[in-house]
Amino acid sequence: MNAADKTLIPGAANSVGSKAYVARFAETLAEEHFSDFLNTRIKLSSLGVGTFPGAVDDVTDLAVAAIVAQALQSGINVIDTGANYRFGRAGRAVGAGIAKAMAAGILREEFFVVGKGGFLTFTGGRPEDPLAFFREEVVAKGLGKEEDLAQNVHCLSPEYIAWQLDDLRGQTGLETLDVFLVDQPEVHIPLIGKERMYQKLLQVFTVLEQAVNENKIRYYGISTFNACRVETDHTLFQSLTSLIGLAEKAAGEGNRHHLRVVELPFNALMPEAYTRFSQVTGQGNIGSTIQAAFQLKLTVMASHTLGKGLLAREEIPSLQEGIPELANAAQRAIQFVRSTPGIGVTLVGMSSPLHLADFLAVAKQLPLPKERYLAMFEKEK
Repeated sequence: MNAADKTLIPGAANSVGSKAYVARFAETLAEEHFSDFLNTRIKLSSLGVGTFPGAVDDVTDLAVAAIVAQALQSGINVIDTGANYRFGRAGRAVGAGIAKAMAAGILREEFFVVGKGGFLTFTGGRPEDPLAFFREEVVAKGLGKEEDLAQNVHCLSPEYIAWQLDDLRGQTGLETLDVFLVDQPEVHIPLIGKERMYQKLLQVFTVLEQAVNENKIRYYGISTFNACRVETDHTLFQSLTSLIGLAEKAAGEGNRHHLRVVELPFNALMPEAYTRFSQVTGQGNIGSTIQAAFQLKLTVMASHTLGKGLLAREEIPSLQEGIPELANAAQRAIQFVRSTPGIGVTLVGMSSPLHLADFLAVAKQLPLPKERYLAMFEKEK
């Protein structure tokens, strides 16, 4: 459903609403569970609900809606979804969960919704011929050209990203998404080269700056898988300063850009964003992606916290030894990422309400002190 097809819930997260939200849980959640989103004074929970995983069926839709509703009523005010997730069903389930939470008294100004676009939305399921689908649903409708397509699944055109943004607003029922991320633009680099990819990304950022002006989003950013973890000489590497430069051009001279978020994988088995010094920080030195993001005033959101479920099933010895007070491998894996200096929000994808108990148990804990975290991290290395 497109955003124009129904009445959308107005508003977005703000400082007053989010502070009131924090006050609701002052007696039940850890003191440092919330932190400021950059200089906006919007309070974000240290944990967020991801909605990528799950079967494409009604049972999962109901489960995701229940997870979102319960999380919002339990001190988790960050929800992450994508226009393509579960062929568009995830966004609608998020919308149902939000509606349920708001009916129970949660206000729109209290929570923060992250949306994504880039990967094709195969409504109803993956087609037998993705290229034919692309020609019929994207090219024929003026939303992109074949040169904008990568791996038959990803479209980097301003028109298609704008369409996905509107589609996701309709799916979730929200007039304004708090942030919208371009998902894995690096997949185009092997096909067209980094310079051409940046040219396309500039056009997309320009459309997203316009979306800010139209109150469709408040901020934007990118979500990556490889770009911020690989070495600088790797084909897929992207520098944060280059992305900032594109955002400045997109905003136009004299205007402040709205690029604010980088989402990237991070867990005990994928620590490169913290350990690999590959980014110019903006202060004349080289640091990790997480360090550079902090200095460049970008918020880091961590994905793949449980390594697609592996870290919920298998113990990491250093985590088991370093966080013995938590009940199981999943809780330890979440707490490890959540305690990483410089990570603003730790996202955990869930499609079963049974997983929410571990998630909420971690929210009640203080993040690990830096010294304790680093000692455990040294053992892991």
